[in-house]
Amino acid sequence: MSTTERAAEETTERPAGYERRWWVLATMMVCLLMVISGNTILNVALPTLQRELDATQGELQWAIDSYILVFAGLLFSWGVIGDRIGRRKVLLAGLGIFAVASVLAAFSGSALELIGWRALMGLGGAAVQPATLAVITNVFPPGERGRAIGFWAGGSGLAVAGGPLAGGLVLEHFWWGAVFLIGVPVALVGVAGILLVVPESKDPDPGRLDLPGVLLSIAALVALVYGIIRGGSEGWGAPQTWGPLTAGLVLLAVFVWWQRRTTHPALDVSLFRNPGFSAAAGALALNFFALQGATFYLVYYLQGVRDFSPLQSGAMLIPVALGIALMAPRSSALADRFGAKAVVATGFALIAVSFSGIQLLDADAPVWLVLVDLAFQGIGMGCILAPATESIMSVVPREKAGAGAAVNNAVRQVGGALGVAILGSVLAATYARRLGDAVDGLPAPAREQAGESIVGTLAAVEDAERAGGDAATAAAAVVDPAREAFIGAMHLTAVGTAGCALVAMVVVLVWLPGRRTR
Repeated sequence: MSTTERAAEETTERPAGYERRWWVLATMMVCLLMVISGNTILNVALPTLQRELDATQGELQWAIDSYILVFAGLLFSWGVIGDRIGRRKVLLAGLGIFAVASVLAAFSGSALELIGWRALMGLGGAAVQPATLAVITNVFPPGERGRAIGFWAGGSGLAVAGGPLAGGLVLEHFWWGAVFLIGVPVALVGVAGILLVVPESKDPDPGRLDLPGVLLSIAALVALVYGIIRGGSEGWGAPQTWGPLTAGLVLLAVFVWWQRRTTHPALDVSLFRNPGFSAAAGALALNFFALQGATFYLVYYLQGVRDFSPLQSGAMLIPVALGIALMAPRSSALADRFGAKAVVATGFALIAVSFSGIQLLDADAPVWLVLVDLAFQGIGMGCILAPATESIMSVVPREKAGAGAAVNNAVRQVGGALGVAILGSVLAATYARRLGDAVDGLPAPAREQAGESIVGTLAAVEDAERAGGDAATAAAAVVDPAREAFIGAMHLTAVGTAGCALVAMVVVLVWLPGRRTR
């Protein structure tokens, strides 16, 4: 078929809502902004929460991971439900749940209470995020879909780094709970936009619900993500880690077997035989492995080593957001011209350069060097998000867009959970080893707190200085060794992240398709 004939066909077969498609895209980006920033906004508040709620390092990690656990576990289920009952309905339900849970999280009285409400936020977020991509896939014809997904991916980049900045602004003037209230007015704007411009879309012939497949997907994803999270805190050889991981892998194998056997599968697993689909999914997972893992330890570097305020540390992440936001919409056009393989591989090369550049960051590194390094990271990630997402969605039938979007988002979340767990555990273990006996002069409870993180060390030092006497003298001698230990641990962790980016580049060069023929 010629280009002219194809364009004519796309014009005559316009999907529902085509005339309002750019307003629909704007509404979906508002919804996406709420869900992603509602998660990342917590990053700059972690040191504040540690002080205000008297939270341990493990409780702080669970405040992040409870959201990820529920979110990742229910993504596929919500995607299937949206395909059956309508994505518009699922969006409205998800926004409502997320907004209510945000208000409850803001007024948490303890770390455990916050963990519970964060899990409820994950329930709402899991409904919203795949539905946004499914709606875009249905409203935009193939000729414009890549560009629209590019803007969607750019919006996700803005939310990733915009969340910490918004959190820093709020913490500068209000109490820590206000960081969760920001999402409420955004949710109301999203609801209004959905009611005004978003058409309903669903699978016209969904068939019977694959209930065993849905339940297996929930159990497998929850077990896998839980095992990954426990690996970050308990160690990868602990039964609490390998038990859930083994169970998750077994359940995933059963899920695949069932999907191949049943006559009405929730997911066509044969899609993974498509090298473009599988390589793109792997690229997204490794991209978010680097992004979320790096954000986790960069916030501690900025606040613990550089003594930046939450607002200043959030502002330092702006180059990541701008890099993704500017590059993601353009990467779709670049992929059309040079091929997704070349664009995505270039993105991973830039990410590897960025994490190699972290070796230059120490306690006195100039601010411009930090900003340039983070800009390379954002541009690299912007090269990956849109082409990889388009590679996944282009092979999924439109009526199954919810399930396809759920796979897209599930690999992101599993990759992000792995990033926080693996890089966080490497960072913590290396920091404790390098810190060594520098904290021996502190009281016993303070020594245990100091070994958890750089922020924990500085908090223990402040407590000891307030106590006065010999403890205050010992505390003053801990600060410089603690900062040096953290910098060394961060450098080692960044080397591992750069190595993962290079592995991903090789995977992309081998398996991701090149330039499409016209």
